[in-house]
Amino acid sequence: MEVFRQPRPADVLKKEKDEAQAEARQCQEDKARLLAERKEPGGLMGAAWLERKGKVASKDISRGLKQYPENALAAREAKSYSQSKGETHPGSMAVRLQLENPGAEPWTVAGAVLKEATGAEVELSAWQESAIAPGALGFVVVGAEREPGQLACPCTLKLWEAQGPRTVTLGDVTFPAGEQTGKQGAARE
Repeated sequence: MEVFRQPRPADVLKKEKDEAQAEARQCQEDKARLLAERKEPGGLMGAAWLERKGKVASKDISRGLKQYPENALAAREAKSYSQSKGETHPGSMAVRLQLENPGAEPWTVAGAVLKEATGAEVELSAWQESAIAPGALGFVVVGAEREPGQLACPCTLKLWEAQGPRTVTLGDVTFPAGEQTGKQGAARE
């Protein structure tokens, strides 16, 4: 076996070193964030813990939600949440959906986008505990770190699955205003 070596300029080596260090730094930051998130409580305690960063407002949007006949799943319940920007965190918004799967195959969310009334789109992170089995109900939560007051609502929410063409589109999605949150806690429906 023959090995041919060609010297590389110092500026190329420096650039590669800088890129590797930046990637390592990003990995360390991600690891620290994930470890910190793991240490925070989950469930209702986790929701209460979130309020340390500012009040969480919620709104039942089930009745005003527009559903489309071509949807793969039907929304049975829908609740939107908002948290105003604080000194130590950005504003955030989320939607929790209870979906019913009338199909013959399980459904797993792969992504979601919120389309504002102006046409602008906001990419959302999506989470669900497990696939929604055929004939069953399941929950999906989508959200983003973005001040809800900056949105031109009502918005349209679109979710899609990882394996296949089945989507869910919901219209007239709104978020609670930060002003609704009073001294006694989160805004209620």
